[in-house]
Amino acid sequence: MLELRNVSKVVSGQKHIRDVSLTLTHGSLNVLLGPTLSGKTSLMRLMAGLDVPTSGSIWFDGVNVTGMPVQKRNVAMVYQQFINYPAMTVYENIASPLRVAGAPADKIKSEVHRAAELLRLTPYLDRTPLNLSGGQQQRTALARAIVKNAGLVLLDEPLANLDYKLREELRAELPKIFAEAGTIFVYATTEPHEALLLGGHTATLSEGRVTQYGPTIDSFRKPVDLITAQTFADPPLNTIVLRKKGSGFELDGGITLPVPQQLKGVSDGIYTVAFQPHHLALSATSANAVPVKAKVTATEITGSESFIRLDFADAHWIMLAHGIHHFEDDQMIDVFIDPRHLMVFDGDGRAAAATAALAA
Repeated sequence: MLELRNVSKVVSGQKHIRDVSLTLTHGSLNVLLGPTLSGKTSLMRLMAGLDVPTSGSIWFDGVNVTGMPVQKRNVAMVYQQFINYPAMTVYENIASPLRVAGAPADKIKSEVHRAAELLRLTPYLDRTPLNLSGGQQQRTALARAIVKNAGLVLLDEPLANLDYKLREELRAELPKIFAEAGTIFVYATTEPHEALLLGGHTATLSEGRVTQYGPTIDSFRKPVDLITAQTFADPPLNTIVLRKKGSGFELDGGITLPVPQQLKGVSDGIYTVAFQPHHLALSATSANAVPVKAKVTATEITGSESFIRLDFADAHWIMLAHGIHHFEDDQMIDVFIDPRHLMVFDGDGRAAAATAALAA
């Protein structure tokens, strides 16, 4: 078990990590999700022992490892910018941690070939890294982490340089590999959809602070605050500031957005109401869906989906619609908001209520 107890890291007077407490268990998949400079890599370096916390402590299986150098820990780390030994063949790069550990030759051979087959590296085992593509070099670094059989494996956006098909395959396979070994698996990403595909548990980060940690799907469906909801939205979360009065939220033009049953306990007042881009629709998705007229500011067609940028009152929204849709700029169109999918946040950005149907 890896425990971070009130860990902070200050560099040149700036807080890179702010009072983080996390408990990660063996065999678990843990995603660090946040934008660039949110603290993901800094947190991983503390977990690995590459950096020492300014305050707080780090424990592994009941032992205080705060300040213990990475060389004395059973840790493997793979960065987006891969690191390999240029003078060694792919085979020797993968085998290197096993040789350092004094593994017998037959085990080294079987483990290297197992990892090479998984990562499609078998044809390249006799090549040196300089004779590989960037994606093949990244796969070599991943294979070395796999054979090390470390107690803690830290992957910092490791699939960013790989082609789409291989990324999808590895997202499915890597958690299984490390879980079977009882490894604590930590995976950093800026992409919400990658966190959802990986599953497990997710810690959302913002400015060095963990805003929420728990089962990935729960963090997505029931964010505890607006920052977490925004971290888990790609395209960006749609928001609008509204007044709740009685049984409805008041929109411009005399339109009332009904308060759904799960939000009935929210008191009257001013709130930030939020919903995901795929929960804004061109047609009614339920009997309670409310149409509003919004102005199109841009349309982007990706093939199977269309991103439609909209202005409504003082809000700027994005609608993610399946299929090909084209609208002229400045065209007024009807779009539908389904109250079942609303998230409501108070003036401090804390969730006023949540909906179990949020990610449906």
